[in-house]
Amino acid sequence: MKLWELAGHVPGKTRLIGADVEISSVEIDSRKVQPGALFFCIPGTNADGHDFAPAAAQHGAAALVVERELPLEIPQLLVENAREALAYLAAAFYGNPAKNMRLIGITGTKGKTTVSYLVKSILDSAGVKTGLIGTVSTYIGSEQFPSRLSTPDPIEFHSILRRMDDAGVEVVVMEVTAHALAQCRVAGLAYDVAAFTNFSQDHLDYFGTMERYLEAKLLLARQAKQMVVNVDDEHLALAVQQGRFLCPVKTVGIRARADIYAKNIEVDERGCNFLLCFHKRFRIPVQLRVPGIFNVYNSLVAAALCNAVGVDQDSIRRGLEAVRTIPGRIELLNTGTPYHVILDYAHSPDALENVLRAVRQTARARVIALFGCGGDRDREKRPLMGEIGGRLADYVILTSDNPRSEDPYEILASVEEGIKRTDCPYVVIENRREAIREALRIAQENDVVVLAGKGQETNQEIRGVKPPFDERIVVAELLAQMRGE
Repeated sequence: MKLWELAGHVPGKTRLIGADVEISSVEIDSRKVQPGALFFCIPGTNADGHDFAPAAAQHGAAALVVERELPLEIPQLLVENAREALAYLAAAFYGNPAKNMRLIGITGTKGKTTVSYLVKSILDSAGVKTGLIGTVSTYIGSEQFPSRLSTPDPIEFHSILRRMDDAGVEVVVMEVTAHALAQCRVAGLAYDVAAFTNFSQDHLDYFGTMERYLEAKLLLARQAKQMVVNVDDEHLALAVQQGRFLCPVKTVGIRARADIYAKNIEVDERGCNFLLCFHKRFRIPVQLRVPGIFNVYNSLVAAALCNAVGVDQDSIRRGLEAVRTIPGRIELLNTGTPYHVILDYAHSPDALENVLRAVRQTARARVIALFGCGGDRDREKRPLMGEIGGRLADYVILTSDNPRSEDPYEILASVEEGIKRTDCPYVVIENRREAIREALRIAQENDVVVLAGKGQETNQEIRGVKPPFDERIVVAELLAQMRGE
């Protein structure tokens, strides 16, 4: 495809400097450039892609996408916003596959992964060939592939959509993060329906304030024909009242008046039974096999999304009831022990509170919480998480999560500030493997050990290195060693 033909898909002013050329690939990493590639010079937080343009040219790039003209003898497409241009040009390069499928988008501080799995299960029950793009995995129908990011960069994203379209996928459900919205990764996409699950503190290291974080997530409503919004969340209820969703809204909730709501809720360690109500239309008795009141909310959102794309009520019920577990979300490990071990991705204050409350509600003995906080991320949430752990657990083991470039002991000291505000006994064991060993050692019959923060992750990031660390494997190895001792 010719560069100038691609350029016609970019909104705003564009100018071609130099000759029109044939483009055979698109790249944002100069190390991956092959002859004929179009290289995007993306300004970033830590590096500016314009600085890598000479390397891209040396590797055979056919042209550059730039925000400022560079003194290089190579065709350049001058654009107003290179990130936005990347999304539109990547879509055009792959033939705009999204236009041939229906799109469902899900944003929110937590619940995105669970809702996406519930939606896929419902669509599968309705006989709809479904694609899923999210944190844990990517699915093309029944085929599963590993994911790198919740919302991939536009080149990877549209290449996946191309494969989905070629495979006959009818509906694509995707997690849409605040970072992805702020960085224009999904610019140009039109969602048949999208959801905002909830809103609480997270990612302030990137967005700075809660308002900027909220504004980023609200960008999704500009690309959706309809939004599903949880109005039991006070921030979202206020946003609805203020008219900040620039499209029609369907509300879900349990406490607040809502279009879709749940009644007669019963929660135990096996799951949740409830009556799923679509106001003045129909009621569906649901026996959900995943525990936690927050999963009732997730089910409401999933049901509303699927109803919006025409799924019948029986398929909604069957799809919800078919789900047995969500990877890394209150995932009960098969340990063969008299106590329970639960894996959960909770790494924000609200998420940790939700999982510990859910476990506390059904626990028959102690709740032992093991968690930490990630490095190079929102520092303000660290003492908050410590206090939540101390308030809701019977015993806390503070340990490293992904310390990244920070001193792990400094992170733990910040978390410890919060737990000291409570009366909960605790211990600090920086090495996460040894911390898990201690949790398994002290656990007694009917105790519940909650390993929070890592969830489905299979490595631990420490000073630029990511050694393997899959907690399912770690727990199995430790139990085998302990039984042999």
